[in-house]
Amino acid sequence: MVVRIPSSYLLQFQEPVGYLDFARFGPPSHAVVEETTRLLERSASAGPSTVDELMRWEDRARAAAARLCGHDVDHVALVPNTSTGLFQVALGLAGEVAVSPAEFPANTYPWVRAGRARVRRLPPGPVTPDVVAGALTADVTALAVSAVDFRTGYRADLAALRDVVGDRLLVVDGIQGFGVVDEPWAAADVLVVGGQKWVRAGWSTGFLALSDRALERLDPVVSGWTGAVDAGLFDDSVHPVAPGAAGWSITNLSPVAAGAFATALELVELAGVPALGARVVRRADELAEAVRSVGGVVVSEQVRRAGIVAFALPDVSAAVVGEALADGGVTATVRTGHVRLSPHASTTAEAVERFAGVLRRLRGAGGVGRDGGFAVEGRPVEERPVGERPVEKRAVEERAVGGRVAGDRAVQERAVPTDVRALRRLLVERAIAAVGVPVELMKKSHKSRVVRDLDAAGLFLIRDSVDHLAGELGVTRYTIYNYLNEVRARDPE
Repeated sequence: MVVRIPSSYLLQFQEPVGYLDFARFGPPSHAVVEETTRLLERSASAGPSTVDELMRWEDRARAAAARLCGHDVDHVALVPNTSTGLFQVALGLAGEVAVSPAEFPANTYPWVRAGRARVRRLPPGPVTPDVVAGALTADVTALAVSAVDFRTGYRADLAALRDVVGDRLLVVDGIQGFGVVDEPWAAADVLVVGGQKWVRAGWSTGFLALSDRALERLDPVVSGWTGAVDAGLFDDSVHPVAPGAAGWSITNLSPVAAGAFATALELVELAGVPALGARVVRRADELAEAVRSVGGVVVSEQVRRAGIVAFALPDVSAAVVGEALADGGVTATVRTGHVRLSPHASTTAEAVERFAGVLRRLRGAGGVGRDGGFAVEGRPVEERPVGERPVEKRAVEERAVGGRVAGDRAVQERAVPTDVRALRRLLVERAIAAVGVPVELMKKSHKSRVVRDLDAAGLFLIRDSVDHLAGELGVTRYTIYNYLNEVRARDPE
């Protein structure tokens, strides 16, 4: 059974079509931006209750994080980023920690810099249960691992690692998977997540979740006045550390950031992690297929994978590929020897086609797909060199951008998709978004407006558009024809 992501979630995002870099940064939603703005404005008109009201957002964010990771609120504390949380844990850990040298630096520097626990380096390669089992000794008190490897996209088997480490602590850096990977997060004794990537909450957001085992064994060395018992009692004494994760608080964090984080987490709950994860993997698979179709090599994990696709083109440097992608309106991360792509659930099929088009041009394929071209109303339309578009396709494009094709090439490439099917999807998405009502809540008047706007944009010149729109609006094709007749009767040309 395919679980659909609510349109009310997808309408929250407006990143550029070619944005494929969520493993680096996830552009926040409209809701996050609006809540951030509202809270800043509220703070600007401060009154007697303003601070107390704003601080309540921390409890809301902790509650949402707890629900998503399978803990209760008493086991969750907010942190401004992943590194801060891991440094707090590293300073509180005694014994020896096993960690891969290939981890992202946020999960290596704390163990080395803190200097309290000795470091046992795991062999190169994925952190599998077998690798960990071979490295464990009596001195090892903890394993530190990323839920998803930032280079390869390898998704760690947290349940199996939990079994292998036994009574030792399992410390998980969850930033590259939390929010889109359905994992047994409660298997971790320590889970640290920054919210600026897949959660799409913006910078200075994150949380730390601690199991009972972790609370018993870790020393909260970095615990400030807000992490003390009776934090609001100022009696000139240092109070004991508060019980639970509350004792790991250092000071009050930004309530504006907490509001952004809570809003983003609640959006994840709205869509559902399994549905988000399925969409991410599907887009990742489509990107990987585009790479293979031009003779490229996918060098990232292909079995236990998440949302990261790393690839290389034989005889073409990663730097050259990166420049071509940037010129073509595709945002990716360029590493030594490969390029990393990372789509989200809001990534459209048009983004995949844009990426594929850049690769085809780079490989000298002329930009023609394997189907040999496009089709409009049953007529094959061949692709032409840049600047030459078939009359049929140009007519639809001109309507899509307001009756004319933009003279500036960069503007034109942002406004006009690379094939007619992608154009159809874009037109429908825009028309639905313009109404501002989720499809499932639309009345006849809303759907009629969508049909009217799409008729004006020339959508119905494209083959199969009636059936496509009927599916998107959840009505029959005959209903669409009825709307069309009514619209055209009211607004004759």
